[in-house]
Amino acid sequence: MARTKPSKQLSQAEIERFMSAAEDLHTSIVRPLISPTCDHYRALRAVHEALLKSVKDITGKDAAFIRWHGTGPAN
Repeated sequence: MARTKPSKQLSQAEIERFMSAAEDLHTSIVRPLISPTCDHYRALRAVHEALLKSVKDITGKDAAFIRWHGTGPAN
């Protein structure tokens, strides 16, 4: 059986699946209303920063699902 050479980047379909999963993860991270002084908040913040960096690295753009107090690109 012949081996296939691994791709150097994700396909468009894979990027779309990743973005859908990223948006769901973003929602689960930002939805809880917890104190910014607790360990859970800091842990979620670190995961969120890594998620947003990954989105930018993969797509070359900021995450479209981010809302900035009603002024962000998401509708």
